[in-house]
Amino acid sequence: MVLLHVLFEHAVGYALLALKEVEEISLLLPQVEECVLSLGKFHNIVRLVAFNPFSSSQVALENANAVSEGIVHEDLRLLLETHLPSKKKKVLLGVGDPKIGAAIQEELGYNCQTGGVVAEILRGVRLHFHNLVKGLTDLSACKAQLGLGHSYSRAKVKFNVNRVDNMIIQSISLLDQLDKDINTFSMRVREWYGYHFPELVKIINDNATYCRLAQFIGNRKELSEEKLEKLEELTMDGAKAKAILDASRSSMGMDISAIDLINIESFSSRVVSLSEYRQSLHTYLRSKMSQVAPSLSALIGEAVGARLIAHAGSLTNLAKYPASTVQILGAEKALFRALKTRGNTPKYGLIFHSTFIGRAAAKNKGRISRYLANKCSIASRIDCFSEVPTSVFGEKLREQVEERLSFYETGEIPRKNLDVMKEAMIQAEEAAAEIARKLEKQEKKRLKKEKKRLAALALASSGNSSSTPEECEEMNEKPKKKKKQKPQEVPQENGMEEPSVSYTKPKKKRSFSKEELVSSDLEETAGGSTSLPKRKKSSPKEETASEPEEVSRSVSKKKRRFFSKEEPVSSGPEEAASSKTSTKKKKKLHKASQD
Repeated sequence: MVLLHVLFEHAVGYALLALKEVEEISLLLPQVEECVLSLGKFHNIVRLVAFNPFSSSQVALENANAVSEGIVHEDLRLLLETHLPSKKKKVLLGVGDPKIGAAIQEELGYNCQTGGVVAEILRGVRLHFHNLVKGLTDLSACKAQLGLGHSYSRAKVKFNVNRVDNMIIQSISLLDQLDKDINTFSMRVREWYGYHFPELVKIINDNATYCRLAQFIGNRKELSEEKLEKLEELTMDGAKAKAILDASRSSMGMDISAIDLINIESFSSRVVSLSEYRQSLHTYLRSKMSQVAPSLSALIGEAVGARLIAHAGSLTNLAKYPASTVQILGAEKALFRALKTRGNTPKYGLIFHSTFIGRAAAKNKGRISRYLANKCSIASRIDCFSEVPTSVFGEKLREQVEERLSFYETGEIPRKNLDVMKEAMIQAEEAAAEIARKLEKQEKKRLKKEKKRLAALALASSGNSSSTPEECEEMNEKPKKKKKQKPQEVPQENGMEEPSVSYTKPKKKRSFSKEELVSSDLEETAGGSTSLPKRKKSSPKEETASEPEEVSRSVSKKKRRFFSKEEPVSSGPEEAASSKTSTKKKKKLHKASQD
């Protein structure tokens, strides 16, 4: 009896299930459909043999890519070799994807079955999977499926940003629409301004130039020779500027009001701005084509190549087309009409806008269009699948088309394709090496700038971090320094000034007369008794500020300051001793005055 196992791939891992009563189930398909819906009956038919969960989302993505490409992953191989019976002939493995089934049968030797009963069983497993695996909830299974779906889709649509052809499709569509709109608006300006200045239509043929002139001239009666230089700048032709000036003097147009002129000028400015935007859009299209499809744009031009890509839908679709399809791309109506009426099929489609077909003779137009379509197909494939985009192949292919044209006209035999492609390969390798060197230089410059920026940021951050603690230390140290400086400044100041006072004042004291001593004593009794304690309590800063003033005072005040400075700034018993000595001196002076 053959044992039927079913392999089920889920976002959380691989599950291997075994089925009971294979023969009855294979015969009774309606009963299988009924058993799938109810969990109790489904448990009687299917049992879980093994479950191999994925360790991470990256492993799940790798396994999903392998299953989609029909490759047996190592996790799947380990699961099947471990839990399937060793006798491979008695095992029938049911899988949902025929590609992975063929790969398992080829690599591992197990017989695989798809469709029929297996599809119904897999539908039931998908419905009741969170009940079959212990510890798995419906919510966690849905989250795993959603995450794997996002990562799988992101990996599938991951393209190079610089080589996205969607912008080319939108740009060429907008360019065609702008051409139509500018043409329509310019005809409206010609008709509107033609009532006032009808002769200008015959002189100027370009639409954008006509709108600029209508905006500049305004009322033709105000046009004079002073504006001739500006007219030459706008028309790029001195003869046309002179003709416009002459025509304005003898014009047959009707007079127009100021409000009508304002409306015409505003509309003309809009048309001029649209034409300028059209030029900038064409420049943008050229730059995008040089990035996305350089070979194709070098072969047939940016506009025709962009139209081919837009008509095909993408550069990848254009690369998949054969040369016969590229030849008539854009002429589908004519092709189906010819097939319906059994007439002649068209020889060319969008590639007719290239210069090669217009340069060929009438009898050679079909031949050159077929040859050009062949080269366009090659160029599109090179652009689509090459890693480094280069225009070398497009230039070589263009040379081949030129040689083919000269061969049709003169009979000169062109070079062989093999020789041309060898030259192109050599030049392409050189160009790729040069591009790689430029990219390396740019990367080095970018890394240097990044290092400089990071170093500057590191210095700034370190400077800020070092300055903040220093500032904090300074703030903490400032009061401490003041406290330390108070006792240190007094002896420094006194030490610098006391010698000068000590050497001079005793001499002055010895030379004093009795009358001077009496007058000084009277002054001290008047205000000296109150000033002495204040001087003792005064701070060193106040003493330093008052000392220069006291030097310039009279001799009596010098003597008084001498007595006050003789007393050291101290506290406790020292103050008491100093006060006793001062009183003794006063008594002696008083006795001397009485005598």
